[in-house]
Amino acid sequence: MEIRNTTRTPIRVPLPLGKRLHLAPNGKGQITPKASEHPPVAKLLEAGDLEITSVEKTKGHGGSSSGVGGSQNTSGGGGVRHTGDR
Repeated sequence: MEIRNTTRTPIRVPLPLGKRLHLAPNGKGQITPKASEHPPVAKLLEAGDLEITSVEKTKGHGGSSSGVGGSQNTSGGGGVRHTGDR
């Protein structure tokens, strides 16, 4: 979900878990739908200091279209060298 600062001054948006999003004047940032329900964020949205510009649909957990999973390191030469008792 994308939000935009509609004020002429920089704004600090208080997010859940004590995090903050700093937005420049007319700046954009991304927050989660859960963060938009956070009381301080909801207050800024109601006051008109922030506006939601786009709501992105979440993508499903997809995988490889071929259905074959494998190692990304296929060079075969630069692996970890195991030494000692096994």
